[in-house]
Amino acid sequence: MSSTVPGAAGYGANASVLASQYESITFSEVYRDLLHLFPVQPCAVLDIGAGSGRDAAELSRRGHQVVAVEPTAELRAEGQHIHRELAIEWVDDHLPTLAALRRTKRRFDVVLLTAVWMHLDESERSAAMEALAELSAEGGVIFMSLRHGPIPEGRRMFEVSAKDTIQLAAGFGFRCDFEAEREDMLGRSEVRWSFLALHKRVAHR
Repeated sequence: MSSTVPGAAGYGANASVLASQYESITFSEVYRDLLHLFPVQPCAVLDIGAGSGRDAAELSRRGHQVVAVEPTAELRAEGQHIHRELAIEWVDDHLPTLAALRRTKRRFDVVLLTAVWMHLDESERSAAMEALAELSAEGGVIFMSLRHGPIPEGRRMFEVSAKDTIQLAAGFGFRCDFEAEREDMLGRSEVRWSFLALHKRVAHR
């Protein structure tokens, strides 16, 4: 049942424990530095690597139409159970291509990647940014967190800098409107996080 997606390695076997860990931190705590940038009016939101659905659930409660993408079946099941009262659309898809979602031709005003990007290697990040550009509406925004620190045993992760991510995004029509670095929310002294807000430029006609 566990996902065969390389970046999802190690998540299925610990889905219940991980879901509890994720849910112990609130969306507002995670995105405290970027909350002022989130749209107030209802819009289309895509949460990629949604995990337990914590962020998807909060944005759904705020009135947004939320699609939660989670490739690990066990985590997806946890999220569907924990947040079963909310109108979240759960999708089995994954980076770098998000092929299933792209076939729908949908566009999203907000794209969320919480603790996801570092699971992709360099070539995958380029393919993923192309997919994100296609899925993002003009004027839309990507909110992203990047993990820095030792790689946990059994996980596939890469060190990815905020600078390199901003540069890659620029090549696909995004500008960085906000960048911050902060401590780990679970108290791990060796881990730090970068947070980015990447806006998709509106094409001139």
